This record gives sequence, C-alpha cells and structure tokens, in this order.
Amino acid sequence: MNWNDVIKFANNGSPTPDRRVEKTDEQWQKELTEEQYRITRLKGTERAHTGALCSIFESGEYGCVCCDTTLFDSSGKFNSSSGWPSFTEPIKDNVISFIKDTTFGMIRVETICSTCDAHLGHVFPDGPAPSGLRFCINSEAITLHL
Repeated sequence: MNWNDVIKFANNGSPTPDRRVEKTDEQWQKELTEEQYRITRLKGTERAHTGALCSIFESGEYGCVCCDTTLFDSSGKFNSSSGWPSFTEPIKDNVISFIKDTTFGMIRVETICSTCDAHLGHVFPDGPAPSGLRFCINSEAITLHL
C-alpha cells in the first residue's frame, strides 16, 4: 500500500472488510471508557505525547479497542516523534477504511476500522520506506496483544 492507494480508497471506497460489527450508541457507551468513546465514536483525539502506547515497541499486534479486529503488526511501528503511535501499513488492506477529512481548515485522510467504523486517527504521506506512509493512531483506539 502507498499514498496513491490511500487516495484511491478515500475517493472511491475502501476494500470490503472480512466482517462487520454494528452496535447502538448506548452499547458503545457501556463497553468503552469515556475517553475511548470520545475518540472512537465521536472522532476525537488524545493530546500529543499522552497516549500509553506511544513509546511501546514490544512485539505483538494492535487491535481495534471497539471490536478487537487486528489492525497493525508491531513490526510496522516506528517512532515518528509526532506524539501518537505510528505505523507504516495495516496488517491487511481491508481492515482500515479511508475518508477524506476537511475539518479544521485542512485536507487529511481519516482512518477508521473497517469492521466497526471506529475513528482511529489519520494517515499521512511522510512515513518511512517501503510504504512512505505514517498511520498516526490514537492510543485509546487500539489495544496491544503481546
């Protein structure tokens, strides 16, 4: 996956996920912490350099905090100094959906979990090789499975 793929998905739709999880707003509020709910269901963000997973680089897989879909492998995690956990690519092309985001007077690409539509963060074209991508993900939106 590269930036051209991301733009294509943002403009034309992302690959179909393996499964879907849909719950009511009330169910999400019961299952998630207040901060997890604010970030994943209300498209919030955590303050830079405050997330618990920013400086952890142990081997494992990162899953969606809402539905536990595996999103990233730790081998693709890198220190971007951005203040959020950063990854070069998702574990599979169909686990992340891409949405054009024009909030706050800028154009970005939002990343959401394809399985449950949880807001994860954004992706940028300034990451390391081989993908050149930086998936900038909120710690509260993911869990690490060692």
